[in-house]
Amino acid sequence: MKHVQSADGTSIAFDQLGQGPVVILVPGIFEQRAMESETSQLAPQLAEHFTVFHYDRRGRGDSTDTLPYAVEREIEDIAALIAYAGGSAFLFGISSGAALALEAAIKLAGKVHKLGMYEPPYNSDEDARQAWRGFRAQLAEALAADRRGDAVGLFMTLLGVPAEHLGGMHQYPMWRMWEAVAPTMAYDATILGEDASVPVEKAARVTIPTLIMDGSESYPFMHITAMTLASSIPNAKQRTLQGQNHEVNAQALVPMLRAFFT
Repeated sequence: MKHVQSADGTSIAFDQLGQGPVVILVPGIFEQRAMESETSQLAPQLAEHFTVFHYDRRGRGDSTDTLPYAVEREIEDIAALIAYAGGSAFLFGISSGAALALEAAIKLAGKVHKLGMYEPPYNSDEDARQAWRGFRAQLAEALAADRRGDAVGLFMTLLGVPAEHLGGMHQYPMWRMWEAVAPTMAYDATILGEDASVPVEKAARVTIPTLIMDGSESYPFMHITAMTLASSIPNAKQRTLQGQNHEVNAQALVPMLRAFFT
C-alpha cells in the first residue's frame, strides 16, 4: 500500500500493480481496496497489461477524509495520483465512479488521455429523476442522524430490493463494510447531481477518446444512458457486453479495456 497527499491534505491510499501505461481505476459506491468488488477483481487482471492504480476514495478504507465535501476535492485526489504516476494516465470508472471519472476527465484536460466507463448510473426518465430526488433527501436525513444502516437500506431499496429482504441483508458479511462508509454515499449522490439525469451538455466537453460500456442483462436504462453519452461525447464509442449486468465480470472488461487503452 502507498499513499499520496491530496491538495487539501487528505491522504489517499492506493495499490500499484503491474507495468506499462498507467490506468487509474475509479471505484463506485461502497467500493474499497479491502472489499471484494468489480474493481478489486479487475485490478490484478488489468495489471497483466498496464500499471494499475487501485485506490480508496476519500473516506473509505485506508484513505482519510477532509470536510466539507466537494466533487472538486475528489478530482484533486485523482490529480494527486496522476502526478505520482508521472503526469498523465488513463481513467476507468465503474458505476458512480464512472460519473466521477467523467468529471475528472473534463477538469484534468491534458492529464487524462483516455476515458473508460462502465454503466454510469444516470437516468433521465422522469419517474427515476423524482425517485432520485426523494432518495437524496432521505439519505441526507438518515446520515444527519447517523443512521448508517438506514442509509444503506435506502440505497438497496432504490436498487429494487424488497423492503422485506433488508433484514436478512444485515447478516451479509459486507453489510458492516457498507455501513462503515455510508457517509460517502452522499459523495456519490453529489457527483450524480440533483436528479441524476444524463449530463449531455457536460459530456460534450469531453474531448478525449472515450469508451462507454453497458451490459446486455443490466437495467434497461443503462443502455439508453450509454447510447446518450456516446452521442454527446465527440470522440466516443459505445459497446454492450453480452451476458453482463451491473455487477460486471472482470474477464469481460479486460479485453475491451486492453484494446481501447492500447
